[in-house]
Order: sequence, then structure tokens, then C-alpha cells
Amino acid sequence: MQKLPIIFLLLIVLSCYQTQRNCKDFKTGNFYSEVTIKGVLYKSTFTRTDTTQVEYYEGKTDSSTVRWINDCEVIFKTIHPKNMAEEKDIHLKILTTTDSSYTYEYSYVGETKKQKGVAYKMD
Repeated sequence: MQKLPIIFLLLIVLSCYQTQRNCKDFKTGNFYSEVTIKGVLYKSTFTRTDTTQVEYYEGKTDSSTVRWINDCEVIFKTIHPKNMAEEKDIHLKILTTTDSSYTYEYSYVGETKKQKGVAYKMD
């Protein structure tokens, strides 16, 4: 019976924990991103303004329009898609933030399979 108060106290302390999400700090700027897919690390840099995002990856440039749903969720639409996959919009949700980075998940709009990554603010 002595364990019951300790377990109850532990549950109270853990239920008060809130992840930090200062998403407004990451709406614009220059970023570096890392995503691991099937054990392979993919790195890119991108610049985001209020209306566009330009991403640089392996010598390629990809431009998208930016539409914020709320402070922590955004939809990207490729400006000049080159194939059917690029025509699909991407939904990104910021999960947690620090002073210089954010952890996010993303997927094609309407799909349930999500990938996670980390972006670091460079400026």
C-alpha cells in the first residue's frame, strides 16, 4: 500500500509536463534539415518566407508556396511540379521546439504514413 501514494505522485508530476512549442519562431528564416528514411540520412537547407519556401537538396532547387493552417502546421505546394508525386501537397506539423530547432512530422495531404525530422535555424 505504500507504493500507491508514490505512483499517484508520479502520475501527477508526469501529467503536468508540457512539450515546448514556440512555432512562431520558425515561420521564416534559413534552416538546415535532417530526415532519416529507412536508415538513410537526408540533409537539405531551405529558406522560408511568409509565402514561399526554397529548398536546396543534392544540387537541386525546389520551390513551394507556404500556407499556414495555424502556428504549428503548414501546407507546402510545389510551384513547378515535374511529376505526379510533386503535385501532391505536403502537410508538416511542428511537434516540439527548442531555442534553435524544431522536430516535425510530415506526410502527403490525406495520407496517414508520416516521416519525422529535425530542422535547425541557421540565422
